[in-house]
Amino acid sequence: MSIFLVLLWLFLTNSFTWAQLLLGLFLGWLLPLVAHPFMPDQPHVRHPLLMLRYLLVFLADILSSNWVVARLLLGKPERLRPAFIHYPVELDNDYAITLLASTISLTPGTVSAHYDANTKQLLIHALHFEGEEAEMISQIKQRYENVLLEIFQC
Repeated sequence: MSIFLVLLWLFLTNSFTWAQLLLGLFLGWLLPLVAHPFMPDQPHVRHPLLMLRYLLVFLADILSSNWVVARLLLGKPERLRPAFIHYPVELDNDYAITLLASTISLTPGTVSAHYDANTKQLLIHALHFEGEEAEMISQIKQRYENVLLEIFQC
């Protein structure tokens, strides 16, 4: 968490000076210390190296999705076919579910609209959707959820 906060601080300030690094390190140490009593139980990451693979796939998807969304938005708006997809979630870990929903929302062209804990379904809005719902579900499972299952639950 501390490393993430340091990197977040450096990106937010858009300055990679020694002073900003030291301030980021201080905040990265202080914020988790202060917030710890308010945090729920920390997730147990079983395969931390898979997080790097997950991050690389996610970053590649962000880059490719940016091109697709830009092309769609620069084209004719009447050609867009928005849709809602009900995605069945297999994950049981709250952190993993949140990470999956955030990943979908941060990828251009898709947004996680709602998670129903009773039915374990995530409602996803796609800016433009052609094809079968099962195909999109399969793609999300292969690229994201199966890796999250390995990271947090296996």
